[in-house]
Amino acid sequence: MTEKLVKKFNVGGVLIERPFKIRRLGHFGVNATDVENALYFYHSLLGFKIVDIRDPYPEGKIVPKEFEHLGDIRGYFFRYGHDHHALVLYNHLFRGVTDTKDRWRKQVTVNQITWQVGTLKEVVNAYEWLMDKGCNMTKAGRDMPGSNWHTYLMDPDWFQNELYYGIEQIGWNGHSKPWEMHSREFKNVASLPQKSEYQEVNDALENGSNPASGYRDTEPLEEKYNVDGVLLGRPFKITKIGPVRLFCEDIDASLSFYRDMLGFTVTEETDYRGCRCIFMRNNTEHHSLALYPVKLRKILHCRSDTLLFSFALRLANYRQLRDAVIFLRDEHGFTIRDDIPQEVYLGIDYTAFVEDPDNHLIQLYFYMEQVGWNGETRPQEERRKVTPGRWPETIEPASDSFMGEPFLGPLG
Repeated sequence: MTEKLVKKFNVGGVLIERPFKIRRLGHFGVNATDVENALYFYHSLLGFKIVDIRDPYPEGKIVPKEFEHLGDIRGYFFRYGHDHHALVLYNHLFRGVTDTKDRWRKQVTVNQITWQVGTLKEVVNAYEWLMDKGCNMTKAGRDMPGSNWHTYLMDPDWFQNELYYGIEQIGWNGHSKPWEMHSREFKNVASLPQKSEYQEVNDALENGSNPASGYRDTEPLEEKYNVDGVLLGRPFKITKIGPVRLFCEDIDASLSFYRDMLGFTVTEETDYRGCRCIFMRNNTEHHSLALYPVKLRKILHCRSDTLLFSFALRLANYRQLRDAVIFLRDEHGFTIRDDIPQEVYLGIDYTAFVEDPDNHLIQLYFYMEQVGWNGETRPQEERRKVTPGRWPETIEPASDSFMGEPFLGPLG
């Protein structure tokens, strides 16, 4: 995996080292054992909107007795903006008994980490290239719901990564695609070219499909909070997902996978109490992925039976971040971890780590350092030093405050 790559692939007229280029973290999947309370946390409290529900036993089919003790076994697809889904929630134990052995591990409570590339051609070419490199490929084709073309592969710790293109967009009326349009699901690498989505919709309309028959979520909380001029059910709005933080059994193997195979750029490394921490990016953000040796898990008092350190969510601004802490901790009784040191999340200053009902850490923040054309980060001595748990009323701006990928669309 450490072989020298030759710049030879024409990706949209630009010669680069791989036949694809990751642009951003597109969506993320977490597995829960307490699905009912996880659903309340992510849907009602964090404000992710349900966009589709995958029921393995729909339309009155009886759930087998061997699954009854597992609780809710449906899969939930959530969005915060217009992408069909940014978060996927599944039952961890149900996935353990129904997934193939090459796709599930008990200590990997993540069902997918999904990275967006630019075109369908990149998705298709990536599959062949990664296969030739000896990567552990699990599937390719097109997912439903969501309509995204994809290829899946495992990292050294069995985190399932997805490269995708073309996810369904949810419009002003909030409806997902009608379920009958899922007939365009693919279980194999797509042949090229494929028909456009415009033509897919035309075909569905000609077959009598009702565009407004797809799922539309309802707001579970009273919209009583004035969030920068908009009434919402909680005093903040998610505007971006990531970064993802992973504990690794072999950090060198994980570094090689994400850097050499998937093309991530190492932004920065640091050492915390003898533990090597690696921050990696695929766009201008300081990092969209961070890798840590598994021995750090005990030092930080993280959940001992998962390799997921945390999954992060960006909020619209600093005031909303402060209000989110009060809302989750004081109004709803969730634990906010104030003991996670700033050294392990370089590029972010004010932040809050909240424990979800399964004790996964969800990192809330509002600012991430941006890396410019020369690839240099801000010098350590010029970064804002924060004390976790202390929340000034206002703060001074950084040179790159409110920079990076913007949120498109209304807050609610």
